[in-house]
Amino acid sequence: MPDPLPEDDEGKTDQSNAVSPPKPTRSSRLPPVGPPEHADPHDINARRALAADLLQIGAVSLSPQDPYTWSSGMKSPIYCDNRVTLGFPRIRGAIRDGFHRFVYEMDVTPDVVAGTATAGIPHAAWLADRLHLPMAYIRGEAKSHGRKNRIEGIVESGQQVVLVEDLISTGGSALSAVHAIQEAGATVPAVVAIFSYELDKAKQAFDDAGVPLFTLTDFSTLIDVARRENDLPVDAFDSLSEWRKDPEAWSSAHGGA
Repeated sequence: MPDPLPEDDEGKTDQSNAVSPPKPTRSSRLPPVGPPEHADPHDINARRALAADLLQIGAVSLSPQDPYTWSSGMKSPIYCDNRVTLGFPRIRGAIRDGFHRFVYEMDVTPDVVAGTATAGIPHAAWLADRLHLPMAYIRGEAKSHGRKNRIEGIVESGQQVVLVEDLISTGGSALSAVHAIQEAGATVPAVVAIFSYELDKAKQAFDDAGVPLFTLTDFSTLIDVARRENDLPVDAFDSLSEWRKDPEAWSSAHGGA
């Protein structure tokens, strides 16, 4: 056994000749174990399984005959509230594992996982915990008091920040959060989300911003699952397809903004 390091006059160990451990590199910060084999969000069966789960627990609801009214005043035959997933450990675990797979497939290793307030926050926290990474969240707008932060947590210039969102509709809120991160000097290599309505407006917005978007499941997959399970009459699917093609026109035709 090697001799202990000499002690100084105060009885403290002399560390002057000790070798400092190497600082972790970005490539070594993720845990060596990848996501579970079953967590493959590119697999249509996995995407269908999550869509079925969202329908079953009521996180996504379809009602073409009695449309929902969004906060914007638009009428819609579909409503998504992914906060419901928080009450289902298996489902929220599958969401975390799917996000984990997306991150492992990226060309860059993220420094931080950030969530959009408020629904993206818990999923960002679970993903950051799994990846052993710092976590932050992005407010919809800066606070009007205190430090007037929009970013809560630490995001530094030069960092790579993966943004977690629960739902992509037009893409406006997610890309606003992306802009806040970029203003802090950081880069967003990707946005990951649970569900997308697959609106053309969102696709165009992400393309224009040059930010990749990855979703665990989407409108087309969910409608396919609902059709397979005979959850709605045939004409309801026609109405859903019409909404997907032109949400504004559909809303106006059904008394919405």
